Parts: sequence; structure tokens; C-alpha cells
Amino acid sequence: MHEIAESPAAAGLWRRLTWRLVTLMWLWLLATLVGVAFRGITDPGTTAFMQQRLLYLRDHGEPRARIDYHWVDYADMAPAMHLAVVASEDQDFPWHHGFDWVAIDAALHHNRVSHRIRGASTISQQTAKNLYLWPGRSYFRKAVEAYFTVLLETEWPKERILEMYLNIAQFDSNVFGVGAAARHLFNKIPAQLTSEEAALLAAALPAPDRFDVMDPSTYLRRRQTWIAGQMAMLGSGYLDDIEARAHR
Repeated sequence: MHEIAESPAAAGLWRRLTWRLVTLMWLWLLATLVGVAFRGITDPGTTAFMQQRLLYLRDHGEPRARIDYHWVDYADMAPAMHLAVVASEDQDFPWHHGFDWVAIDAALHHNRVSHRIRGASTISQQTAKNLYLWPGRSYFRKAVEAYFTVLLETEWPKERILEMYLNIAQFDSNVFGVGAAARHLFNKIPAQLTSEEAALLAAALPAPDRFDVMDPSTYLRRRQTWIAGQMAMLGSGYLDDIEARAHR
């Protein structure tokens, strides 16, 4: 049998499509590189997760729902709040480059033998997800998250990543960021938060819709106590290095 030769017209079409796809990929890479760099020096008015949460609330019987959020600079937060989320979420945050490979390996092993899924996302990964992406556990979503995590770690100082995370993390049903959380839950400004309050806010982060900071469950109190113990173990100067690097 003779192979059917591809027509010049079809070959030309495939070349044009390939070129356009490559061009679009390069434009996307350029846009994300510039966009992440820009966000490193400008504070967001909203995030992907906030908009998705707002749509969810309005689709589930709250047509007048609003997101409670306002930006607070790193220096205007209680140092205990910085330390609490690191102690709770990612104790290697000052040293890793976006990924905790030991935690990832442990989570993969756990998930192979257990029906309860365990995550291993660092603060950098969670910041990338909350700022730019959407919920879910698909491999594609995780791949895009990894890409943005590398950009954040490359283009931002660690202090900026932590500042961003504390400002865009969800603390209650429609409460995002430590500024809104401190006012909404404790009637305080973030600089006035105590170590105990910071530990309680950090304890609720994994499931802000399920954990009620205003009426903490026994489990939430136990987690608060554990975080407070980790904060004491790490010490008040644990984040001095990333703060110094940000101001060199």
C-alpha cells in the first residue's frame, strides 16, 4: 500500500496552528512573569478565591453577600500572627524554595494507604492557589499551582509571600485576611492580636467554614494549644532572617 501524502494545504494549516499555539504559550508566560512581578509590589483588591467564594454565597441563598477584606501591611500585624501561621502551616517556610519535599513524600505515602487525603502545600503554594487559581485536586491545577509557586519564590521576598498569604487567606465564611478577621472576630486591629488569638486564627485556617473561632470546639482548642506550643518552641526571632532579607 502507498502512504497518502499530506497535502501542502494541510501541512500549512498545521504549521500555522502550531505557530499560533507556541505564540500563545509565550504570551501567557510573559504575562504571568510580568503579572506576578507587578503583584509583588502592588496589593490586590480581590483574588480568584474571593470571587469564587462570593459566587458560591450568592448561588446558595445570600444574594447580598459581600466579602469582608481589607489589606494590612506586614509591619501592621502582630508578630505573633506571622509566627502562628508558620508554626501551624509550614515550619520550613524560611528555608525552602516553595516546596516541602519531605512533607510531599509523607503525604503521598499516607494517601496511598488511607481514605483521608492529607495535603502538603506550603505557604507559598497556598498563596499561589488563593491568589490566582481555583479549588480542586486535579493534576493540571496542581501543575499550574507549582508554576506560580516557582514565580512567587523567584520574584518575591519571603516576607512578601507571608504578607500576601495573611491578607488573602480565608478565616471565616466570607472573611478574608487578618485585617478583616481581627476586626470581625475580636474587634481589634491586627497589631493588637495576642499570641493566643493568633494561634486560634491559625488553627481555623485549614477549614474556616467548619471551624468557628467565636465558639471554638474542643478540637479547635486543642489545635490552638498545639500551635501555641510550637510558637514557643520556634521562638520570637524565628522569622528575623526573612524580615532582614526583605529590607536589604
